[in-house]
Amino acid sequence: MGKDLVLVNPGGRVGVYQSLGNDLTAIEPPLWCRLIAGYARDRGYDVTIIDSEGENLCPESVTHRIRALEPTLVVIVVFGHQPSASTQMMVGAGDVCRAIKALTPEQPLLIVGGHVSALPERSLREEAVDFVCKGEGPVTVVQLLEALRGRKRNGELDEEAPGLEAVQGLVWRNGGEIVCNPVAPLIGDLDADLHGQVWDMLPMDRYRAHNWQCFGALHTRMPYASIYTSLGCPYKCSFCCIHAPFDSNRYRMRKPEAVVAEIDHLYRAYGVRTFKIVDEMFVLNERHVAAICEGIIGLGYSAELNIWAYSRIDTVKPRMLEMLRKAGIRWLALGIESGSKHVRDGSDKHLRYDDIIAIVRQIQQADISVIGNFIFGLPDDTMETMRETLDLAKELNCEFANFYSAMAYPGSALYQKAVDQGWALPEAWSGFSQHSHDCQPLPTETLPAAQILGFRDAAFHEYFATPRYLEMVTQRFGWETRRHIEEMAAHRLRRKFLEGAAQ
Repeated sequence: MGKDLVLVNPGGRVGVYQSLGNDLTAIEPPLWCRLIAGYARDRGYDVTIIDSEGENLCPESVTHRIRALEPTLVVIVVFGHQPSASTQMMVGAGDVCRAIKALTPEQPLLIVGGHVSALPERSLREEAVDFVCKGEGPVTVVQLLEALRGRKRNGELDEEAPGLEAVQGLVWRNGGEIVCNPVAPLIGDLDADLHGQVWDMLPMDRYRAHNWQCFGALHTRMPYASIYTSLGCPYKCSFCCIHAPFDSNRYRMRKPEAVVAEIDHLYRAYGVRTFKIVDEMFVLNERHVAAICEGIIGLGYSAELNIWAYSRIDTVKPRMLEMLRKAGIRWLALGIESGSKHVRDGSDKHLRYDDIIAIVRQIQQADISVIGNFIFGLPDDTMETMRETLDLAKELNCEFANFYSAMAYPGSALYQKAVDQGWALPEAWSGFSQHSHDCQPLPTETLPAAQILGFRDAAFHEYFATPRYLEMVTQRFGWETRRHIEEMAAHRLRRKFLEGAAQ
């Protein structure tokens, strides 16, 4: 007898990040592989996870492992480590799907994730898969397993077994017709059903933190783990696609004691002290955050921890900062997006300039480092407003900064607007990756994609070469970190669009 279920986290890091993927980017435990695996194992299924990204496996290696396991169902999980990563993961996912079908064409294959949930029918038409999941996935996976178990080896059906039409969230072919079943309800009890306590299935010695998280102690990037305390986001930023697999902006939280117990398990079983909290909005519900922080402090070793998390300018309360730092949270990532109020308002990101400056300074004064996230090429951007954004980034002088080009990710309001307006979109899913060779930002009414991309790349190098920034880094993290940043900034991304523009 073979396995019931094999979950695959696809690779493709080089195609997504170019040379940055070798040493600088993080390699994270795949959250949704864990959540689906735990949900299925709790219901008696024999489950294996193949982390192609973590183990740096080629599609052929993944395929040969799968053939040896003879599973009832293979699921390719393309959620990514943040919402926009799902689309760029489709490059590696597509390669793995084609390799599986080439070697084992009869292997039932389901693909699940934010991207395919946003484009379910298109994904079924274009990808080498038998099924697509619309929704978050665990319920669909288990119900599909039950339906497939009812099929005998010779292809005949057990008349009493549930059919494909009963599988919630399944998108499938009935003859020549594509059928989209009703979506499964969101799972309510996260700790009972989406606990993800399957760390034993993962290559825990392969994961590493982002380089910036360990500024001042670069040797501490491993061991590393990422956990979650909530799912979803109550906000509706036009450029974000987080709601695609959930079909709502519902916000669900785990019990704080369960989160603390998971951190303690990873600390004691695997020696993990460097963590990411993957929530799109960790610092949101003050009572929830306070209970988690108090629990971590109560473990007695929070001073050893290095945790980072996402937040928003308008959800960070100054009174919370001391507690966050005591709990081992050393970095907060803030979505600042633009230096122009007009551009921020147009993207449903209503923040005041003075509030941005004040909150960043208060966070830094609490000995918490800030990652500022900035976007160039939002719909109302001009060259002048993009320059305002870079000037704001340099004024804030955050300990690290991410510079993005605006992308119309499938599942976002911006994507639907781009489709409705006939705006140019990337020809391949790799073009949605911020760091890929064929990266193609969304143009605006006044700016072509190549100009936005060129500004973004130039802004990156200008920021990290600014004397004020390098002096701050040297004082805060030391000369080793400064040299590391200078080496990082020496990487020049190859850009197809800029090469074409230069000709």
